[in-house]
Amino acid sequence: MSVRIYQYPSCSTCKKALKWLGRHDVDYQSIHIVDSPPDVAAIEDMWQRSGLPLKKLFNTAGQSYRRGNFKERLPAMTQAEALAALAADGKLIKRPLIDTGSAVLVGYEESALAERF
Repeated sequence: MSVRIYQYPSCSTCKKALKWLGRHDVDYQSIHIVDSPPDVAAIEDMWQRSGLPLKKLFNTAGQSYRRGNFKERLPAMTQAEALAALAADGKLIKRPLIDTGSAVLVGYEESALAERF
């Protein structure tokens, strides 16, 4: 199974996820989330497969989130507006974003990786 992991090279949680995948011989494709963010259709698809509320895809600790005033704006945004915002700025997306094909994991959680692989 080939996994796609959207990550940011200087992100410590992304580094942990990549190391975990490597240690467990998981074949993966690494995608720079800022240079090549997923488009709206891909984000919507991954969001649906994640089973999470859309707001969980936002990197609430990031500068883009704070500078864009998303804490106040997000509750009033439509689904289409939120998806477009994520697609427009890879730094808004919580990372790593791990697409296993059948499921999508958001953020680094070792137990979730262990359960999936």
